[in-house]
Amino acid sequence: MKDPAKPAHKTVAVYCRKSTEEGLDREFNSLDAQRQSCEQFAASQRHEGWVVSPERYDDGGFSGGNTERPALQRLMADVEAGKIQVIAVYKLDRMSRSLWDFVGLLQKLEAKQIAFVSVTQHFNTATPMGRLMLNILICFAQFERENTIERIRDKVAATKRMGRWCGGTPSLGYDVAPGGRKLVVNKPEAERVRAIFALYLEQRSLSALLQELTRRGWVNKGWTTTAGHRRGGKSFHKSTLSHMLGNYLYTGRIIYKKEVIVAEHAAIVDVAIFDQVQSLLVSQSRSGGSETKTKHHALLKGLLICGPCNCGMTYCWSRRGPKVYSYYTCARSREHGADTCPMPSLPALELERLVVDEIAAICRDPQLADAVVAEALRQPVTDIPEIAGQVCARQAMSLGAGTVAQARAALSQFEPVWSELSPSERAQFLNLLIERIRVDGQAGTVSFVFRANGIAALARRADAVDAGAA
Repeated sequence: MKDPAKPAHKTVAVYCRKSTEEGLDREFNSLDAQRQSCEQFAASQRHEGWVVSPERYDDGGFSGGNTERPALQRLMADVEAGKIQVIAVYKLDRMSRSLWDFVGLLQKLEAKQIAFVSVTQHFNTATPMGRLMLNILICFAQFERENTIERIRDKVAATKRMGRWCGGTPSLGYDVAPGGRKLVVNKPEAERVRAIFALYLEQRSLSALLQELTRRGWVNKGWTTTAGHRRGGKSFHKSTLSHMLGNYLYTGRIIYKKEVIVAEHAAIVDVAIFDQVQSLLVSQSRSGGSETKTKHHALLKGLLICGPCNCGMTYCWSRRGPKVYSYYTCARSREHGADTCPMPSLPALELERLVVDEIAAICRDPQLADAVVAEALRQPVTDIPEIAGQVCARQAMSLGAGTVAQARAALSQFEPVWSELSPSERAQFLNLLIERIRVDGQAGTVSFVFRANGIAALARRADAVDAGAA
């Protein structure tokens, strides 16, 4: 009769923790007692192939309220490295006193198929009952997390209704008082904030204001965290300026939902000036003001690259009376002023028509279509030359079991497919087919980078059109 096969070797890591350093200098301390109990339990599981690792994972003088413990971090690193198959602890709270942290650790261990054992509480995720207990703990952890979130939400609401600052990133013009949770006026910064509000009313344009602040070298709020890290102090952008000009904090008020509450910190901007700024911001958002706003479903949105400065191009529109003018403009020019990019804005309809006509011409021309497919199969991704001054393509072509002939046939179906698409579908389809379009208005050139899998998408769409026609 043959002996039964020996169980697979399982390395057991024993994790021990003590919240204080008291008594750790003794010859036999609490950490030693925990390890001894775990070793005895592991010895009783020798028939399962359990062997205790000689490596000690002891955290003496570390709280279980978080996972920032050196031995625990070392233990998890060894888990990731595949050195451990079982983790044993004396009690569950040795691993963590936070239910949410504890469940998070167990989920990481479960993903690695690592068993977790509490030797005095009969908790063992290597057994069906242990896994059932794990799922129950996950439910309780989610319940605890939701209750915690609700308590925090209620506390924030109560704090704001009392007019108190709830923390976060301090705004330009204020500093956080020692001890936190209170704002005090930073007089030099407060003068700068008032100057920015006055400049906006004078310039009546975020772009012009941004240029002036850049010229003066003014930057947004910079501060040092309690941990000693420097944050902020960066140049303004339109988004940060818009947020700053709409910040009720500067008027000595706090917004909670739709409620305006008088705050305990001092105001640095007069309410009348703040209201004038809000009226101007609202009027410009409706009419476009001195600036233009992005409109959705632009055909070439996200595809255009400005040739002269290599920046993305943005779709914009403006209204003059009943007529709407749409165009694409360099993002750098729109953000920092027209003199920062040599290429002027390009009319949207004409540019879109030109791009579609060029793609259709490429797909119709057998030689250009062959060049697209050949380059897609041959050229390295990092070095893609243009084809006939107009076309370039990616290396890997995901046509599944398709052939080069099918790829050429797919390109020839561009116009029939295009005619069947709605305006919103055309924008989506173009993003599938084309990776980027480089436009140089000064040189009068347009070049394309085709997506290799976009040709496959075109083939599938062409098949759908043929099936519908049949």
